[in-house]
This record gives sequence, C-alpha cells and structure tokens, in this order.
Amino acid sequence: MRFDVVTIFPAMFGPVFRQGVVGRAIERGVIQLEAHDLRDHTHDRHRQVDDMPFGGGPGMVMKPEPVIEAVESLREANRGPVILLEPWGERLDQELATELSQEPGLIIVCGRYEGIDDRVRTALQAREISIGDYVLSGGEIPAMVLIDAVARLVPGVVGDPGSLAQDTFADDKTGWPQFTRPAEYRGMKVPDVLLSGDHARINQWRLQQAQWRRQQAAQRKGFTRKTKELEGKR
Repeated sequence: MRFDVVTIFPAMFGPVFRQGVVGRAIERGVIQLEAHDLRDHTHDRHRQVDDMPFGGGPGMVMKPEPVIEAVESLREANRGPVILLEPWGERLDQELATELSQEPGLIIVCGRYEGIDDRVRTALQAREISIGDYVLSGGEIPAMVLIDAVARLVPGVVGDPGSLAQDTFADDKTGWPQFTRPAEYRGMKVPDVLLSGDHARINQWRLQQAQWRRQQAAQRKGFTRKTKELEGKR
C-alpha cells in the first residue's frame, strides 16, 4: 500500500516512520511512504502557500493551486482516495481504518493555518477525516495517526497476523487486562486464573473483563456528556 503525504513540513514524517512495525514494513517494501513538500508546487519566488481569507477574519487560508497541483502530480503513482484531515470529518475508528486499508493507497493533505480553500475538497472529491474533537497546530500529527492505524492492517505489516484479531477494537470481546512475568511485583499479583492452565476458565475470565472494561468506558463517556450538558445550562 502506498501513502503520499502533502505537507509544508515533510521532514516531520521521517523520524516517526523509521521506527516500529510500520518502519520495518517500509524497509521490506510492504508499505511505501513519501512526504511531499507543498511549497514545491507554488509559482512565486516566496513559495507562498497561504493568503488572506475572502470575507475577512483572522489568520490565513491555504491556497487551492499548490494543493490541487501537488495531488495531481501524484495521481500516476497513487490512485487511492484523497484525504483531508478536518475536525468536522468522519471520526477515525477501527472500522474506518479497516475500510481504508483495502485501498491501493491514500493521498493525505495536511492543512495548516485557518484551513484549506474549500475548492480543494470539491476539485479532488476529497474525503474528510477527523481524529477527535480538539485543536492541533496542523494536519501532520493526525496524518501520522491515520497512517499508523491503516498501515498495520495491511497484510504483511504486523509480524503475527493473529495479534490483529485481538486488537482492542477488533470486536466486542477483546480488550482484557494483560500480564506477563514476574507473577508478583511489589505485592501486585497476576490473577490466579491466568496461572491455572485451565483455558476454558481463562477465556471466560477474559471475556468478562473485556465486557466490564467496555461498560466502564461507556459510563465514563456518558458521565462526561452529561456534565457538559449541565455546565452548558448554567
């Protein structure tokens, strides 16, 4: 699978993806990853990628010409969808990551400043994706999150494919507590059931623990939403 990233900070991606399973997959040629400097597609001596917004307002907006031309230059090598990292986009989750891992590649555009001229979305028929409801300085870190989530689902990236089936969001029966040696550390003991050798009991315990964790997470989310609603009414 091929990932092409359009960004004004291409050097950010080198250190991150020289490490871990994705880095090893790149070395083996299972994954291709290239970060492209958006400024290479500007047409002025200052290599300007932004300008003031029509209608006024604070900040600057990324110009459409360099972004569209950058993506068009990649089309021969990468026929995958264009992704814009936007806060109002589809929320990235395991289901979406799995869907995107079936694509031949992704072209990911990293926004900066107050956003990207909306004609980019229209011209490129881009898909907008968000990694959460919070503000970051730009799209580079969200792009890294997206790449890591998708790339590890590509066959041959993770050494043991069986571990993917036990990922936290693979289904509603995973996410139990994990333990390894030593069996006791600073008075904290591994649950006896995991040392019993009784695999039926172990599986039952794991399913119960996973269910309990999910219930606790759902309750925390519900409490947070309720608290925000109450604060909004004050």
